[in-house]
Amino acid sequence: MNTQSITRWVGVAALAAATLLFLYVTLFDSFANGLPVVIAALFMAIACSVLGVLRQGAYTLWILTAVTASMYFPELFRQVGSFDLKQLIVPLLQAIMFGMGTAMSVKDFAGVVKTPQAVGIGLLCQLTIMPVIGFSLAYTFNFPPEIAAGVILVGCAPSGLASNVMAYISKSNLALSVTLTAVATVLSPFTTPFLMKAFAGEYIEIDAWAMMWTITKIVILPIIAGLVFNHFLHGRAQWLDKAMPLVSMAAIALIIVVITAAGRDALLQIGLLLILAAFIHNVLGYMIGYGCARSLKMDEQSCRSIAFEVGMQNTGLASGIASEMGRVATLGLAPSVFGPLMNITGSALASWWKGKPPQHQTE
Repeated sequence: MNTQSITRWVGVAALAAATLLFLYVTLFDSFANGLPVVIAALFMAIACSVLGVLRQGAYTLWILTAVTASMYFPELFRQVGSFDLKQLIVPLLQAIMFGMGTAMSVKDFAGVVKTPQAVGIGLLCQLTIMPVIGFSLAYTFNFPPEIAAGVILVGCAPSGLASNVMAYISKSNLALSVTLTAVATVLSPFTTPFLMKAFAGEYIEIDAWAMMWTITKIVILPIIAGLVFNHFLHGRAQWLDKAMPLVSMAAIALIIVVITAAGRDALLQIGLLLILAAFIHNVLGYMIGYGCARSLKMDEQSCRSIAFEVGMQNTGLASGIASEMGRVATLGLAPSVFGPLMNITGSALASWWKGKPPQHQTE
């Protein structure tokens, strides 16, 4: 039996075990006992990781498994000995942003010169649609002040690398997506504090200068370090190019888990409402972003890219800001919910669009 066959049988066995455990939990109402639920989710994540037909959703399932574990056993993810795990959030984000920098070059910003109108439209959509939706949802759902500010914070964050991945999968305008992410990220020390002051100032006190420095040290400085590294050592550290995506994925998962554990009690009280608000926020971002680009006569590929750039936010940065403000258990909850959710909806939308290529591509 070859390796491929063994892997396939492992996936099938894991899927069968997950199904049986979920049936057991459902039939015997064992949701109060977290262990079988977590084990079932773990088996499902393993199955998705090794079965080709399910592999696209594997990362999201691993995150959901980890989040489930942190909800049932939060003490495991709050501290190790006397070390508070929340202290890892900012260093992990800096590592992610350094990895982003190593994957970038000055060429990624050249799109501003080549397609200034498309970049301008994309940035305008990013800086208006999501903050307004976030504020509207926070007001409509009447969340507690710091939870409401967290919803708005998600809308005020720039887009992240996940939008580039979805643009690539869906065969959208990848160059525009990468350029918009790069420009929005560089501008975020100025745009995010300003937008938070404007939209969330009535919920919590916003120190714009402190937030500007937080974003600079979490995002800008690591990205500059990565750009310098890439410029002088491009092609000489191939192991780093291969390792950084895995490190980033693991870091994002750990950040979400730590925040979930820290805010477990608040999540149990308003979790379903927060999930609903995040879903509406995310989906409206796709729809309005696409609609605005379409109304301005942009081509189909660019419309799709702008939809992802608007609907998918850098929730890691939002989590880092919440951590630096000492409010990760409240302000950081909305980013921790929005992050996994946008990966699920983004993957689904990217897969759907992949099967519906623009007319000129079909021709």
